[in-house]
Amino acid sequence: MDRRDKLIEAGLALSSELSLSGVLQRIIDLAIEITEARYGALAVIAPDGGVSEFVTSGLTPEERARIGDPPKGRGLLGELIRDPQPLRIDDISAHPASSGFPPNHPPMTSFLGAPIESQGTVFGNIYLTDKVGAAGFDDEDEQAVCVLASQAGVAVWNAQLYEETKRRERWLDAVREIATAILSGAGSDEALRLVARRARELVGADFASIAVPVPGTDQLVLAVTDGRGAEALLGTTFPIAGSVSGEVVETGRAVILADASADPNAYQPLVKAGDHGPAMFVPLSAQGLAFGTLAAANLRHGRRFGDIELRLLETFADQAALALEYARAQREVQRLIVMEDRERIAKELHDGVIQSLFAVGMGLQGTSLISGDEEQALRIESSVAEIDRVIRDLRNYIFGLRPGILADRQLDQAIRHLAEEFAEKSGVTTVAEIDESVASELTPHAHELIQVIRETLSNVGRHAQAATCRVTLRRRGADAELEIDDDGQGFDPDTAKRGDGLSNLEKRAEALGGRAVIDSSPEQGTTIRITIPL
Repeated sequence: MDRRDKLIEAGLALSSELSLSGVLQRIIDLAIEITEARYGALAVIAPDGGVSEFVTSGLTPEERARIGDPPKGRGLLGELIRDPQPLRIDDISAHPASSGFPPNHPPMTSFLGAPIESQGTVFGNIYLTDKVGAAGFDDEDEQAVCVLASQAGVAVWNAQLYEETKRRERWLDAVREIATAILSGAGSDEALRLVARRARELVGADFASIAVPVPGTDQLVLAVTDGRGAEALLGTTFPIAGSVSGEVVETGRAVILADASADPNAYQPLVKAGDHGPAMFVPLSAQGLAFGTLAAANLRHGRRFGDIELRLLETFADQAALALEYARAQREVQRLIVMEDRERIAKELHDGVIQSLFAVGMGLQGTSLISGDEEQALRIESSVAEIDRVIRDLRNYIFGLRPGILADRQLDQAIRHLAEEFAEKSGVTTVAEIDESVASELTPHAHELIQVIRETLSNVGRHAQAATCRVTLRRRGADAELEIDDDGQGFDPDTAKRGDGLSNLEKRAEALGGRAVIDSSPEQGTTIRITIPL
């Protein structure tokens, strides 16, 4: 078969190959066959002018491994990158651009190179060395390689279109799968693992990870890992400052590294643990703010990433952020469901159980008054006191069940709400006069103050027989003064039996760093004044 027939057959062979990696290997194998070269290589040119892929032919796997790292695009190989024209040399070592060979590299003398153009752009270069049975390559070899390079350009374009189509199909399938997982209620961890796995597969990476902040620290943690060495790296923490992920979080912009192992900004302990080289990092963002990263990496000396892979990874970063935001929203919904349930239980306890107990207590007190047996009256009073204790305990439980009285309101609003609620349930006209600036300063003690006011109003409703009541919070010098007064029947503090309610009130005031003063006279009402240092 003559050379012309071989070129025709080569064109047919290339047109039948669809995968890009298969096309590249077929090109260099055909070039060796047509020119009868001993060795051949095909370099794919990266956007920065370096070499992103290096495919060889004529070398055994052992010889290829002994050579070590692929070339960087310098020396004679770089000459063809800088000036994409056919280049034929009889003695490589005599050329001024030659930089020699690395250790363990087989000796080579003659050289023939030609660029591969795809859609007007130089995609890569064919390199051939040592024509078998001749001192060097001739004009016919050069022409044949140029024809093959032209055919290769078409084959590369077709393979790229095919791979782009397949990639889009896989991308749509992956996005659909992730969206289904999120909307079906899958946990955020499961959804994020799916994001990392599909992202790694689609960009052709050896490893993928999702890094999120460690609450309360200046660290990030690999919350999800997938691929080579994933288990060993899962849960690894590293500082936000001085790391590529931290830079991406702070700037909100993606970063591509040609070699993470040689980049000073990469967190080297993590890079070394994963043996990572080419890598890219894209931000995870919610409401326009970056909070973490989705990263993909290849092993050292692996294939470098380009713009297509970067865009794909950014799409999956959006999916990961959506999964995290959806999980947060789900947790909030569950929290609100629990809150509503607790509010319902609290309302039933307050409106049902406590009122029933209160009615029983009032009935027992009435029975005690008409009883002629002093011992029986004492036993009834003891039972009423026990009912009062149970009511107090229930009120404390209700307060624990209903933190919502302060969850969505400021302290001043919560006090007014308590006053309105008390007036509605007791029939006692209740007025709240609140200094909002003082209430704001007392926010750290809001729960304790609400307990005090709630218990004091409860005492007014049960014992005072008042028509009106006033709750006042004001500033008095360097202190805040909480005053609750009523126009009820009052009592003589010196002779009245002191119950647990007043003692509890004084203890609560002391716990706040203040003191309680109780001023009451028979038929003159009662004023309870609590002073709290600001």
